[in-house]
Amino acid sequence: MQQLPKSPPPRRDAQHNRAHILDVARQAFGSDGVDVSMDAVAKLAGVGPGTLYRHFPNKDALLAALLVDHYEALDRRRVEIEAQGCVPAVALERWIDALGDWMQAYEGLPEPLRAACRAESPLTPTCHAVIATTERVLNAAQQEGSARRTVTGKDIFLGALAIAWASGATAANENTRNVLRDVLRDGWLEPK
Repeated sequence: MQQLPKSPPPRRDAQHNRAHILDVARQAFGSDGVDVSMDAVAKLAGVGPGTLYRHFPNKDALLAALLVDHYEALDRRRVEIEAQGCVPAVALERWIDALGDWMQAYEGLPEPLRAACRAESPLTPTCHAVIATTERVLNAAQQEGSARRTVTGKDIFLGALAIAWASGATAANENTRNVLRDVLRDGWLEPK
């Protein structure tokens, strides 16, 4: 996958504060979802709002930093899928499953990811990188003739995002993700 942009390393004390804020935010978002406020994160981290906003000017910037580890795990899944040597259609199905897992790293994450596809945000580079990889996996299935040529990597990304959102909805049951994944597959699969 594409590498995400990196910035120069900050001072040691700033690095410590940033790491501490990320640990606290990871725990807060992990237990309560992405609706946790920035002020609550600052309070839980024992830092002033100014310190938090100096490191992360908004919640999307904080989420983007938290998703770096999840993005790296997603890339490892991509490498594993490619190493399995399966046919491109199966690889695409497995990639869509990996996307769904990634998109559900935190409750409520699908909404900021969706918004990042429509308007520029700190999450936008991550979304673009994942869409580009999805396009590459999809292209292999299209070249093989198993995926419709009218479908794009962004279509697959948004479909997986919709599934992740619906799977996290309170009305969803344990089978919702599987059913919707099958519906998405029927949409990208080339009819025989």
